[in-house]
Amino acid sequence: MSANSVKRAPTFAATVLRAFVAWLLILGLAIVNGVLREAVLVAALGAAPGLALSGVILMACVLGVALLLVARLGPVSKRTLLAIGIFWLALTLGFEFGFGRAVAHKSWAQLVDAYALRDGNLWPLVLLVVVVAPLFADWLQRRRQR
Repeated sequence: MSANSVKRAPTFAATVLRAFVAWLLILGLAIVNGVLREAVLVAALGAAPGLALSGVILMACVLGVALLLVARLGPVSKRTLLAIGIFWLALTLGFEFGFGRAVAHKSWAQLVDAYALRDGNLWPLVLLVVVVAPLFADWLQRRRQR
């Protein structure tokens, strides 16, 4: 391998920008997933199974985006990958609570209720996947390269 073909670690600014763009993709996929859930899954499967399948689909989407991001980042530390996951979590929570309060006019109780694992709701697990997805994607990528 020549010296010119070795991937260098991206700058901090480039990493943050790429992570943010990846999160915007996750946000778009989450919105499409929500529309799919309400228009198709709940109607076809019922509320709890539709909500659960929607959660699984969203977790797969997050992992897919993480795989795309990790493949384009170059060599970064596990600490950086965890920081990206925490960054995504902060953006997600900020969006959920900001949109929920300012646009949807939901009460705090209604917003917090979405974090209960019941009736097919997998949202807390989705958030866990959001945090660990960059680390898991890196692990998968390294494993495939062996």
